[in-house]
Amino acid sequence: MIGTLHAVRCLAVAAGLLGAGPAAAQQVRVRYVAPERFTDAQTMFGSGLSLRATLAEMTRILEELGRARLRPGESLDLTVLDIDLAGFERPGLGAPTGIRVVTDATPPRIRLAYGLRRGRQVVRQGEETISDINFLLGANPRFSGGGLYYERALLRDWFAKRFPAPTTGG
Repeated sequence: MIGTLHAVRCLAVAAGLLGAGPAAAQQVRVRYVAPERFTDAQTMFGSGLSLRATLAEMTRILEELGRARLRPGESLDLTVLDIDLAGFERPGLGAPTGIRVVTDATPPRIRLAYGLRRGRQVVRQGEETISDINFLLGANPRFSGGGLYYERALLRDWFAKRFPAPTTGG
């Protein structure tokens, strides 16, 4: 019985490793440099997410968008240097929490450095400040699931321009 259980565990581990195949090689690594000094990445008056929650959501967005754009054998290193969320925070004016006011004059802005690797070779790298002054024209966050809607849309567009989607054969 113990031998059979051990064999089943070994097979499960091996199957997990084999099943990971190309997906395991497609990695997106995200790091933040001095996030406590970012322009506007945390709530000061209770209108949004804490810094920790903002960074966790931003990491999830970057990893998801990056994985969708990577080809087999590629990896992407992203270093976030600054975040300025869409809008600005305003004290509650008599309410217990503040509000985030989003206008066309307050677009999201994200500064990052990136390096795309194919195997061990760097095939594309750079540092950019990503922003879109027309971010409200096509946006409708009421139909969005999740936070950081404007930032997600900004990053989705940036990924599409910088890293064309892999083509499927067949």
